[in-house]
Amino acid sequence: MARVKRGVTTHARHKKVLKQSKGFVGRSSTNYRIALERLEKSLQYAYRDRRVKKREFRALWIQRINAAVREHGITYSRFIAGIKLAGIEMDRKVLAAIAFDDPNSFAEIVKAVQGVIEAGTPAPEHAAAA
Repeated sequence: MARVKRGVTTHARHKKVLKQSKGFVGRSSTNYRIALERLEKSLQYAYRDRRVKKREFRALWIQRINAAVREHGITYSRFIAGIKLAGIEMDRKVLAAIAFDDPNSFAEIVKAVQGVIEAGTPAPEHAAAA
């Protein structure tokens, strides 16, 4: 039986890892063993942070909305409660974008929400659904 030499597959595997670790600092990008460890860790960070990114963006949107509604003399929690009462179905991402890019439109939304809060009753279409 012929002898099997695995230099080709080992070299290909090493090359694959070193290609992925390009840009790492120091020997982490040139030494296979160190590169493999750093690469595994970087993939763990990437997996974790894909989930963390969603949390961080939601927090950013909330901060932007809060800052924008406080200019109109209302708190974030009352605004969100009022938006639900008013039957305005916009998520925080869209509200934050409007608050950031188009303050005049956002002021109209806040005005509508304040009217519903002062009246203390839900909007007619919201009441019919309940």
